[in-house]
Amino acid sequence: MENKRLYSPSYIKEILNRHDFRFTKSLGQNFLIDGNIVRGIVENSGITEEDYILEIGPGIGTLTEELSLNAKRVVAIEIDESLEPVLEETLGDKSNIDIVFGDILKVDLKEIIDEKLNGGPVKVVANLPYYITTPIIGRLLEEELPLESITVMVQKEVGDRIISGPGTKDYSSLSVFINFYTEPEIVLHVPKSVFMPQPRVDSAVVKLNIKKDLPDIDRVKFFKVVKASFAMRRKTLLNCLSSGEFEMDKGEIKNLLEEIQIDPGIRAERLKVEDFIKISENIE
Repeated sequence: MENKRLYSPSYIKEILNRHDFRFTKSLGQNFLIDGNIVRGIVENSGITEEDYILEIGPGIGTLTEELSLNAKRVVAIEIDESLEPVLEETLGDKSNIDIVFGDILKVDLKEIIDEKLNGGPVKVVANLPYYITTPIIGRLLEEELPLESITVMVQKEVGDRIISGPGTKDYSSLSVFINFYTEPEIVLHVPKSVFMPQPRVDSAVVKLNIKKDLPDIDRVKFFKVVKASFAMRRKTLLNCLSSGEFEMDKGEIKNLLEEIQIDPGIRAERLKVEDFIKISENIE
């Protein structure tokens, strides 16, 4: 029945009261209570009935339920073990859902994908806990998992930073990181009123389409260059790169930048991903 879907606020309250569940603020728990948003996330993730899905932070299973109706198999990773009886009630009858209790930053994702998701490819779809959004996305991208895409709910300001390009006020080291690995887009704007409890900020659903062919470069050095370049936003690229992170002195770095045709007086926010790659391939 439609009124028994998990995005019904009255039904959610009924379930939570029955299990005497209390929200844990430190875990960033905000459950979705709007069917249009839940369906919109799933539709924009582009999943099909043949897809294997990894979800992070299922809560009471609102999004998980919708995913299970549209995908082949869903594995949801939940850190809060007090939700186990709740999820048993809400999703226990769904044969294509596995709940794994653990910390997304610590569990063995490759093992989970191999054992429960047919070895991939996998699409990640999640309403992320906002306080660890960046570490989660970072882990998913850096571990070279067999992912096709990542469709996640994030704070609106984080979504703006993720999709920002050179020359914009929101362009940052996060933007460069995301754009190195993916082609990002905001697919849905989400008001704070569709959550229980209601957060203080609006949200956005961002879809990250994983790039298939990444540049063959020293990624550690590349991200070291990016981090150093954005460390002092008001300073020039030359001054940022000359702060002691690299073995070359200021004069050598200035000559290097001029040789690869990058203005030493420019600021990091005006550089493309390709420019940072060029610097990292030449700096020592």
